[in-house]
Amino acid sequence: MPTALIIGGTTGIGRATAELLHARGYQVAVTGQNPDSLARVQSELPDDVLVVRSDASVLAETDALMAVVSERFGSLDLLFLNAGIFRPAPVVEVAEDSFDQQVDVNFKGQYFTLQKALPLMNDGGSIVLTVGVAARVGSPGATVGAATRGALLAMLPSLALELAPRRIRVNAVSPGATDTPLFDKLGVPQEGRDAMAANIPFGRFGSPQEVAEAVAFLGSEAAGYVTGQDITVAGGYGLGA
Repeated sequence: MPTALIIGGTTGIGRATAELLHARGYQVAVTGQNPDSLARVQSELPDDVLVVRSDASVLAETDALMAVVSERFGSLDLLFLNAGIFRPAPVVEVAEDSFDQQVDVNFKGQYFTLQKALPLMNDGGSIVLTVGVAARVGSPGATVGAATRGALLAMLPSLALELAPRRIRVNAVSPGATDTPLFDKLGVPQEGRDAMAANIPFGRFGSPQEVAEAVAFLGSEAAGYVTGQDITVAGGYGLGA
């Protein structure tokens, strides 16, 4: 039975991916930090899904996470690095602590989670990073968030080459506007969401399940010859001039 670890898997895209992979026969572990989200996913996902509270920005907690996953699964076939925070602000208003927190979670945390998971990864396994269209398409107030996600994209080719001798594939998914709890957390009103949807060629937000399908593909044998690539799941957003 294949195994998957989803960092940031209690809500939105991460949770949808956990549900999809479990339905397709994976043993699944998910991480998160929010107590309410952890309790909800613990009660709503199947009993055999491993739910672990872990802060991706704290390396000691990542060490503890890998010990738990190793004891439960023994090894990993798919690592989905999906944890992230977004704190939009104009560049003149970005505070140092906000900058550091986004770097620590979105880049440093993902980097060292990958490093610490590698001893558990089976040869021929798959690593998927969540990047996002903001790394390529500008948005006012997104300088730090875009930079941290763009850092993941910049290291993608080097990671793919470095892990190729083990046949571990490293790819990314870049969601566009996706209907997740993020917009509620940011307080985006419905009219703001409608305006965003109007700029998407498909005229709507994506669903977490649509992004999950891309992750599942990258983790499957169907993508066995795909590495170093970024799949954009954004309904055509960013294609026009």
